[in-house]
Amino acid sequence: MCLGVPMKIETINGGVARCQARGIFREVNLMLMAGTALGPGDFVMVHVGYAIQKIGQADARTSWELHDQMTRGGNA
Repeated sequence: MCLGVPMKIETINGGVARCQARGIFREVNLMLMAGTALGPGDFVMVHVGYAIQKIGQADARTSWELHDQMTRGGNA
């Protein structure tokens, strides 16, 4: 199973964004998002270190809620 992680962009330096999710910071490659307008405060879906899709804040929140449900065995 492949799992993308929603993260919020904090800063961008060239083709790399410093992103955070739940207090964890990661350097994320933006190569696959070339041509997409991105900036601090935007949310992206991250898979194996690459941003693969720009998403809205509500979608990021929903993704984390689903993740939490899965890790608790489906009990909310």
